[in-house]
Amino acid sequence: MAASAEAIAAPKARRSLAPGLAIGWSTLYLSIVVLLPLAALAWRAHGWDAVTSPQAVAALKLTLVASLVVALVNAVAGTAIAWTLVRDRFVGQSFVNALVDLPFALPTIVAGLTLLALYRDVAFTRWAILLALLFVTLPFVVRTVQPVLLELDTEMEDAAASLGASRFATFRRVILPNILPAVLSGVALAFARAIGEFGAVVLISGNLPFKTEVVSVYVFGRIESGDPGGAAAASVVILAISFAVLLAIGGIRRRVTRHDR
Repeated sequence: MAASAEAIAAPKARRSLAPGLAIGWSTLYLSIVVLLPLAALAWRAHGWDAVTSPQAVAALKLTLVASLVVALVNAVAGTAIAWTLVRDRFVGQSFVNALVDLPFALPTIVAGLTLLALYRDVAFTRWAILLALLFVTLPFVVRTVQPVLLELDTEMEDAAASLGASRFATFRRVILPNILPAVLSGVALAFARAIGEFGAVVLISGNLPFKTEVVSVYVFGRIESGDPGGAAAASVVILAISFAVLLAIGGIRRRVTRHDR
């Protein structure tokens, strides 16, 4: 009996030890890689006039609006592309599937140079900013929705069709509730990437104050002007907005998932 008791107790000890080590290492790693740099940035932030100046406010408004528009557009376009890659079969599908990941692999400054050479007619306008942000954020929605569609059971769709539901009704009532959390995750990531994008927009936007200057370029300008404290303050504002949006969308995603259950 004593041996049996020891055999039963040993696995329990191992199970309680591993999660503690995992949590400890995860916390340590996140502290070194994420929390400490953010704390240093917040510590260096001063000169908050650089955040409340008319130029900074204009850059922040343009960045927020452009990021929101890009996230919403990619929510639709990214879902459609993911649907095509999963549900359809066509010549060159592997090439298109690899092409989706190109913005991940391509340096953003190269992407900006490529877009500048291709879209000269809209360069140095707000349309150029939208094109650049759409380019760099497209993969986020596609790659978050695609695995969910692959695992989605098509029997429910077949059942809905057999009951007379139209394709739109089937998508709205059967498919969309299942992929919506993934779409929201992709939207959150796309928005966070767009709000802080620098390389893809620094060339094609023209960086005209009050017209095409986004907040990341404004921060770079503060550094070049010898105001690192103001640049840090503006960066803290960007981080706070991005983190708040991620938390909000994460809350919506959890709520949607809980209601589905």
